[in-house]
Amino acid sequence: MSRVVLGVLVIALLASAVDARPHRKRRRGTPVAQRFAQPLDRAATAAVRYGALTPDACAAELVARQIPHVAEAADGIAQPVRLQGPLHGVTFRASVREADRAASPYELADCRLVLALDDLAQILAAHDVVEVVHYSMYRRPRGAGKSSEHHAGLAIDVGHLRRADGSTLTVLDDYHGRIGAPSCGPRARPRRPTAATRALRAITCAIAEGYLFNVVLTPNFNRAHRNHLHLDLTVGARWFIVR
Repeated sequence: MSRVVLGVLVIALLASAVDARPHRKRRRGTPVAQRFAQPLDRAATAAVRYGALTPDACAAELVARQIPHVAEAADGIAQPVRLQGPLHGVTFRASVREADRAASPYELADCRLVLALDDLAQILAAHDVVEVVHYSMYRRPRGAGKSSEHHAGLAIDVGHLRRADGSTLTVLDDYHGRIGAPSCGPRARPRRPTAATRALRAITCAIAEGYLFNVVLTPNFNRAHRNHLHLDLTVGARWFIVR
């Protein structure tokens, strides 16, 4: 996620902070900013705790959890690793040929993101998901352009969720969102409420409510996210955004 986008999101978060006046009157024509409850103890959330880990502390936690991985080298990643097997029965793989996976940069991640994925896998397993197909975790930095959590291996763009019954939930085809609409909560209403849409949105909101990531972006955010869920850890942040 670029720093420009992050700035927009922070402004939106500040504008939408929950206060003691839930029924405050608005001037006609003023857009309703999406609200998302911030946890009372932010320091205790997985995202904040993982973001604060040192490379050595994170590596020790990977070992303690017995997460299958190998350490690798990658520019911009504090503690680069590559998963070597499923997490809680859920496989995370990039949308590349099987023969290319072992060397694909898209399957590299910061150790801290892998801890979040380990937690995420437990949520997905509860929804019968057995495989996550993503577009990338790590992306190599290119010059002095826009910075992104992907450049630090701290983000994942989820495109498809394959379930134990053989069916697949696809963000592009099943989310049925609308730019600017709420992603979670009672006002979150898809354009087409199919069974797949309800399942995909239930998973999305379970992820958000777990506070595993500082940022959850859906097709409701903008057109660039129409085909994936962007999940990222923003190191040092103590806020959460769901759009």
